[in-house]
Order: sequence, then structure tokens, then C-alpha cells
Amino acid sequence: MRAPPSAGGFNSPWTLAIRAAADQGRPRRAIALYLASLRSSCRPCPFALAAVLKSVPRLPEHAVLPAAASLHAHLLRLGLLSHPYPHAALSHLYSHLLPPHHNHARGLLDDAPTPLNRHSLVSSNSLLASLLRAGDIPAARAMFEAMPARDVVSWNSMVAGLAKAGHLDEAIEMFDQMPETNVASWNALVSGFMAQGHLAQAQELFERMPTRNNVSWITMISGYAKAGDVQAAANLFDRMGSKDLYAWNAMISCYAQNGCAREALGIFNRMLKPHIWVVPNEKTFSSVISACSQLGDLSTMTHLGGNASTASIDNDVLDRSRNFYERRREGKKMVAVAIVTQ
Repeated sequence: MRAPPSAGGFNSPWTLAIRAAADQGRPRRAIALYLASLRSSCRPCPFALAAVLKSVPRLPEHAVLPAAASLHAHLLRLGLLSHPYPHAALSHLYSHLLPPHHNHARGLLDDAPTPLNRHSLVSSNSLLASLLRAGDIPAARAMFEAMPARDVVSWNSMVAGLAKAGHLDEAIEMFDQMPETNVASWNALVSGFMAQGHLAQAQELFERMPTRNNVSWITMISGYAKAGDVQAAANLFDRMGSKDLYAWNAMISCYAQNGCAREALGIFNRMLKPHIWVVPNEKTFSSVISACSQLGDLSTMTHLGGNASTASIDNDVLDRSRNFYERRREGKKMVAVAIVTQ
């Protein structure tokens, strides 16, 4: 008796369709296609199952855990839990659930056969990052120490998580122990010191960085903006070489949120000059409208629509922002009148 045809390998029609649905953020479609492949008497495909598992977090919140449990049981029945692709995908899925379900992912990692080492490292890193996001530092420490293999991603996750949680001394100690560092390692430390308000130490680390990327500069600019040190942020911005949209947005926002409305509009106009021309986005316009509101300059707001159309920004975004700041301005006027007439 001939075996049923397989749903195929990585590039089979069924698998391609399932992967496409998952990539498009259509989890119900991905699941429906997988079930259809089974009804067509195709053998289950581990690559298709991995795609379905990766799409599950996009389901409505109440459906995620039941779907994860059902697919886990399905893999066990098929004997495919030891296949690296669905194994890694299922572990990754559990790691993104609420902390009480992290034990499912840990169980998968503990049961992983030796041939899965490379894929288990990816899964372990995913779970480690999830524990750190949840603020479970003791569990993350224990897992990191128990990991049979670690890469730069593992170390970076720990440094970033410790720094973000305010364990700066431990983050530095971890950083100093790293077999190799990269720009993300340095960025994690700098961001942690900035977040805790240690601006001088963050600046010292920033100056020591062997290489920097735009994230390095933007982290510093945003940190100084939050601290209200506009001049320090502006000095860094001027030192930057190539500036992307996020750098321009960070500086415009810095000026706007610190009451330097004219400077914010000046940076915005500079950004639009022909020899620079960086296409703005919704974040840009939100900061610019805030600056216009501070100046009471509604006429400039009305001229932003043309730039928004050029940047393919929905004018509804601008309308909502304009209406918000107009209401805010009118509210301030009413308060002022009430004070004067008392």
C-alpha cells in the first residue's frame, strides 16, 4: 500500500501557501490551509507546522494558549516534536506567552535531543529574552547559567535585561565577562545607564565605543531629551554623520517636548531641504504639530497637509493632531479667562 503524498518540503505548494498566510499575519488562514492539506490525504509537513506555530501569537489572545496546546499534542502524536523546525517554533511560541507558561518552553528545551543543539540555542535565547522582558531576573539568571551553549545574543540579552532592570553593576560585570562584544552589547549598557538617569556614565561609555550605529546616537539623544538637556542632545546630533529618519525624529521630538518649538520647526525645515530630503512620517508630523501648538501657529499646521501627502501620511492623522492641539489651546484660553474674571 502506497504512503499518502507528503504536504511536501520547504518549497512545496501547500507549505508555500501556509507560510505566505503566516507571513501576512493571517493565522486562521494558515491553520485552515494546514487542515486542508491533511484532509487531502497529504502527510504532515514539519516546515508547514513550523509556519503555523509561528503564526499562532497573532490569534486573539484567548485563542493563543489553546492553539499552542493543540499543536503541541499534534506534534507529539505525529512524532515530529524532535524535528528542529517545529521544535524551535513551539519553544519560541511558549516563550512569548505569559510568564506562568514559560515552564512549557523549559520542558521542551530540557527534552531536546542532542542533534538539536543549534536550534535549541535559538529557542533558549528566545525564552531568555522573554524572561527578561517579563522582569523575571532570577529565572533569567538561572536559565543563562544552565545553558550548555551561549552565543553573543545570549550575553547581549542578559546585559540588556540587567541594565534595564537597574542592575547596572551586574550588567557591567556580565559585559566584562563576554567572550566577544558587538555594537549591540555597548548599546545595551548605554541604554541602561541612560534609563537610570546616569548621564555622565552613559556618555563615558558612548565615547569608549569602538564602533557606533544610529541606534547608539539616538539612544543618547533620546536620553538627554528625557533629562531636559537639549544642548547636549543637539551637540550629539551635530556630531552624527549620516542621519536617518529616526535620528531627525529624535531631535525634533527633543526640541518639541522641551518647549523649544522654533528649534523643532527649524530642524524640520532643514530635514526637508533638497540636499538632505528625508521623508517624514507620522511621528515627525506629531512632533511638528506639537511645536506649532506651542507657538499658536495654526497657519503652519494647515500647510503640513501637502508634505503629508508627499510622504503618504493619512491626513486623518494630521486632522486628529490638529484638533487635539486646537482643543488644548482653547482650553488654556478658557482657564485664563476664568482666572481673570474671578
